[in-house]
Amino acid sequence: MTKTITNLKVQKRNQDRLNIYLDGDFAFGLSRFVAAWLQIGQELSDEVIAELLARDAEEIAYQKSIHFIGYRVRSTAEVEKHLKNKGIGSDTINQVVRRLEKNGLLNDKQFAEMWVDNRNEFRPRSHRLLVSELKKKGVKNEIIQSVIEKTTPEDELAFFAAQKRLTRYEHLDWQDFRKKLGSYLARRGFSYSTINPIITQIWDEKNQDK
Repeated sequence: MTKTITNLKVQKRNQDRLNIYLDGDFAFGLSRFVAAWLQIGQELSDEVIAELLARDAEEIAYQKSIHFIGYRVRSTAEVEKHLKNKGIGSDTINQVVRRLEKNGLLNDKQFAEMWVDNRNEFRPRSHRLLVSELKKKGVKNEIIQSVIEKTTPEDELAFFAAQKRLTRYEHLDWQDFRKKLGSYLARRGFSYSTINPIITQIWDEKNQDK
């Protein structure tokens, strides 16, 4: 069974979408991208209509994804979860993810590298915590390990983290200084075998000119 397109109208509230009229009645809305090849007088079969609606659903999901990753870089799992929460089906989600990857807008390795670099620069923490954070973002283990292997060594991260915190504790005596800075670095996931020499080094450097 076929139906004839009798009108194409731009939606008042969304200039990027068209209302499609078949045999004189409103039938459905489509994005301009999906409806680009349609014209008045054209006949559409049920199969073609179903394909148009599927493509439109994918386009809507794709635009939602673009908006979602516009705030910051996201992992694949984050995008999938976001679309699922919007009520979008798994087949459409898979198509959108492939499209995003193809267009260079979704790449878990780049996401992991940017996440680690940002943490190292602004909020340094142990490799163990970095791994935990990336796992929660849904990044695959092999990608995580390849990124962690190339990142800044753990002792350098601990030293940098301690330096960023130093002004809060530099007025303290040795015992309190060691306790508070040690607790801070432990919360950042560093082991005591890494923490102890770092604290001693920073204390000695801080007091060498006194």
